[in-house]
Amino acid sequence: MARKNGGLRFQPSGGTRAPVVPVGKKQRLKIERLANDGRGIAFLDGRTWFVSGGLPGEEVEARVLDARSKVIDARAERVFQASPERRQEPCVHARICGGCSVQHIPHAEQLALKQRMVAEQLQRLGGVQPETWAEPLASPEFAYRRRARIAVRWDMRQKRLEVGFRAAASQDIIAIGECPVLVDPLQPILRALPAALSGLQSPRSIGHVELFQGTASAVLVRHTEALNDVDLASLEAFCSVHHAQLWLQGEGEPQPADATQQLGYPLDSWNLQLAYRPGDFVQVNAAVNEAMVAQALQWLAPGKDERVLDLFCGLGNFALPLAQQAREVIAVEGVQAMVARAADNARSNGLSNAHFHQADLSNSLADAGWAAGGFDAIVLDPPRDGALQVVQQMASLGASRLVYVSCNPTTLARDSGELLQQGYRLKKAGILDMFPQTAHVEAMALFER
Repeated sequence: MARKNGGLRFQPSGGTRAPVVPVGKKQRLKIERLANDGRGIAFLDGRTWFVSGGLPGEEVEARVLDARSKVIDARAERVFQASPERRQEPCVHARICGGCSVQHIPHAEQLALKQRMVAEQLQRLGGVQPETWAEPLASPEFAYRRRARIAVRWDMRQKRLEVGFRAAASQDIIAIGECPVLVDPLQPILRALPAALSGLQSPRSIGHVELFQGTASAVLVRHTEALNDVDLASLEAFCSVHHAQLWLQGEGEPQPADATQQLGYPLDSWNLQLAYRPGDFVQVNAAVNEAMVAQALQWLAPGKDERVLDLFCGLGNFALPLAQQAREVIAVEGVQAMVARAADNARSNGLSNAHFHQADLSNSLADAGWAAGGFDAIVLDPPRDGALQVVQQMASLGASRLVYVSCNPTTLARDSGELLQQGYRLKKAGILDMFPQTAHVEAMALFER
């Protein structure tokens, strides 16, 4: 006989479920404190609200962007009672563009927020604090960004091309006439780009555009179908007017329209120049990058008779300056194309004591020939996932000093706990403000056995 379903059988336990908060709803809130990502935190009806653009002590009207059972993401659209810490955002697009989320916070407080974020993660996840905090490495808070990705989309209904930056918490594209964080040489290119792309015969073939500034300005055009000769000539003329290189990317790797052109960036303190191609990883903030390399070398203090290991070496950003001071540098990277370019950079700068290898650093180092013989010092600059697998093998490499450069405080904290288990102590740490006006933080930590 079939069993009847009781009337209460499928009701959720714990009583009545709280009503769903609809996206777009406006709510008046009192901001209590800041989250680690710079958003304000408010509490209402048993829910925690994370409010971008809100500061502690403020009363704001916030619009709901996303809602889960107990957590609401929102954006402040009106401030009834402003904090004395609030400043007027220098960029007119700050409240809608998805690029800069903390322009309303003075730069000094941005730095303090980022240091608190790193310290809290180190304590909570790694159970450790540095013996000494270094001063933050910072650049001018505007006109620092030497690389930017421009969103491009053909609007089928309006029959027009949208060009700009992605809106905050949205796929909408915001037309941007000027971006205060972009370096000055790229500003006229950014202003003229929408008209240049809209004037093409086949604007729908453009996927996105990236701007670069190094030894030259460069414009990378990602296209989803082959460009015709007229459009190609138009893009070449546009870049010529702006004294910029044109790079194109279809199915394969980016290629320069003029094969004789090369792109690079200098490390002036060491009289070095590193070649790169659009698509390669380079730090977006030249001033902080140079200060970061200088601090890493100062903390490691490699001697002329020492052997140094550079893990996740990229184009040789650390390896080449290290090679000017150490007896030998072994540099390891997972992407073979980057290994080849790093080796070319060493040769072009006259450095014969830097040797580059390709390896998957999530695997065991036991059979890696380059790891034999041990090292006096190590620098590693992993991606956001961190370097847990290789950190677990640090004791076998024998280094007495290790500098860890991190773009993610969470994985830095996790890996720091592992390094303590490997017999190291956290001697020093400091933040790297690679991205002013955003909540993104990078950090450097010195470990000693």
